[in-house]
Amino acid sequence: MSRIIVFGGHGRIALLLAPLLVANGDEVTAVIRNPQHSADVEAAGATALVSDVETMDAASLAEIVRGHDAIVWSAGAGGGDPERTYVVDRDAAIRTMYAAPLAGVRRYVMVSWLGSKADHGVPRNDSFFAYADAKWAADEHLRGSQLDGTILGPGTLTLDEPTGRIELDPEDRGAVSRADVAAVIVATLDEPLTIGRTIRFGNGNAETSEPIETALAR
Repeated sequence: MSRIIVFGGHGRIALLLAPLLVANGDEVTAVIRNPQHSADVEAAGATALVSDVETMDAASLAEIVRGHDAIVWSAGAGGGDPERTYVVDRDAAIRTMYAAPLAGVRRYVMVSWLGSKADHGVPRNDSFFAYADAKWAADEHLRGSQLDGTILGPGTLTLDEPTGRIELDPEDRGAVSRADVAAVIVATLDEPLTIGRTIRFGNGNAETSEPIETALAR
């Protein structure tokens, strides 16, 4: 049994993730900002922890991280306001990476996106630029840290039913169900071979995909 803390605990992926982790025998702390979301995360099997990561410093974050075995960052500003996007998707994420060693936590899983690269190609005048730029900065900080980090880069998220299969490094937009992203997070936490890797994936099709555990173990 492991204790997992999930930032962005009320997000669609996180709400699918919590019951999978609980079924895996883990304990889940879901960090949320809005106390009205507590019932939803508790119904998913997690323990709700109301905290505003936008304003907390690394020391304060270390206090809520302490006692856990792994961090999953699945929080985001949700687009719209570029300034807030940087505050959440870049700055707050990076502060949790500083907090982790203060709390004695080494394992860190970042939920990023398929196109998070230095040459992501999103022009500065595009409303998506702040997200692309912020996620790349956070990913790069994790790569440069001493944490046992894994960066997950799913493609276009869908509400499709889970398939239990993924295609690594898809050449298209990498459409993938949120339920399969949640399953990938669980399998990543269980697979030491994912440490130090950036894993870009989509669902693929019957010919290009393989079981999640198989894909992550090579």
